[in-house]
Amino acid sequence: MHITANPSSTGGRARPLSVEDRQAMIIDAVIPLLAVHGRDLTSKQIAEAAGVAEGTIFRAFGDKDSLITAAVERFLDPEPMRRELRAIDPSLDLHAKVLMIITVMQTRFSEIFRIMALVGHERPPHRHERNTFIDILTEVLGSDLEHLNWPASRIAHIIRLMSFASAFPQLNDGMEFTPDELTTIVLHGIAGSPQHSQNTHPTESQD
Repeated sequence: MHITANPSSTGGRARPLSVEDRQAMIIDAVIPLLAVHGRDLTSKQIAEAAGVAEGTIFRAFGDKDSLITAAVERFLDPEPMRRELRAIDPSLDLHAKVLMIITVMQTRFSEIFRIMALVGHERPPHRHERNTFIDILTEVLGSDLEHLNWPASRIAHIIRLMSFASAFPQLNDGMEFTPDELTTIVLHGIAGSPQHSQNTHPTESQD
């Protein structure tokens, strides 16, 4: 039986990966290892997870530290989380939307704290990231914003603050809050839902 050759291959062999694709493949394999081993992971563990020879790792990144730095930078990329938030259906009821937002945020911050505790990498927050979150939250909450006690910028800060604090291990040992509990706190506080007029909102920072 005659078999037609695949025009996308050469001599029956798969097309070799570009340097960028190979680096991305190795980074994707390293990120889960960082959550377990931190900087103590070995080049052998990396090679086995990525399905490459150890020499390939050093040709792609030069040394292990450079690879770890690149993996942490990829891990800290906020865009995957933003896609999750943008995918929330604005037609859902308010509780469901806030619950989904907090679940995504709390999970993300928990992952960051776990990785950072092991690799010791820190990156200060950037204001443009906060502004992007405000824009996303405005889209997701939609017309519900008209009936809430605070403007979108303040609500975004409250949700970010609650999600961040609840994910910080040292603050929550033995006193963890679930996303559903945090949603109740955000929506109702500890004493119901006071109605504030628009002119009672605290002055927002303009910096």
